[in-house]
Amino acid sequence: MTLNALIFDVDGTLAETEEIHRRAFNETFAEWGLDWNWSQDDYRVLLKTGGGKERIAAFQFSLADTARKLTDDEIRALHKDKTARYGHLIAQGHVTLRPGIADLVEKAREAGMRLALATTTSRPNVEALTQACWGKAAADLFPVIASGDEVARKKPDPEIYLLALKRLGLPPRDCVAFEDSRIGLHSAMGAGLPVVVTPSLYTDEEEHMGAAFRIPDLSRKNWPLMLVARLCSD
Repeated sequence: MTLNALIFDVDGTLAETEEIHRRAFNETFAEWGLDWNWSQDDYRVLLKTGGGKERIAAFQFSLADTARKLTDDEIRALHKDKTARYGHLIAQGHVTLRPGIADLVEKAREAGMRLALATTTSRPNVEALTQACWGKAAADLFPVIASGDEVARKKPDPEIYLLALKRLGLPPRDCVAFEDSRIGLHSAMGAGLPVVVTPSLYTDEEEHMGAAFRIPDLSRKNWPLMLVARLCSD
């Protein structure tokens, strides 16, 4: 295996963002006059559906026939409002990178490795996070970005990773994916990628069968040997 590129998921992998997403959803629901309020238990289940708009649709499918339902256009509009609210919350400093992420990204860049993102979240959410945590545009850190608003099928479908690989111009064997969830793991594996899983707040109880490695976080002490050999010469 020649390791030439690292492909990262965003939410839950780069940072523990899901609680901020949940807050943004609930505040937007209230603003729209909806009596929806997603608890942590609710959200743990809903996260098994990739994509925010898809999550809303899945949730209201479970509601009673007499409950208020949003049209597809309303879902898109509500999600746009939620995205703006999320960006505002992130900009206020409500999130930090997970342990080891900043170090790994820096070492990979120094080693001349390619860096990419493959995420079901939207591009504005990606930009909000990189600006808040690095003070940089996403493309300055991750020259290849495949985001959820560019694909028809969200994780666990492999389409998002196949798009990232196409833009990298590399075969799966030359890359490693970093994920925190089972649906992300299955997406990356479906594209033929070896996967390092670092479970997050909402995925720590999942099984991650098939992962090349399952480690608590990406602190240097936890780096798989393939990363140590490729990145650490000191």
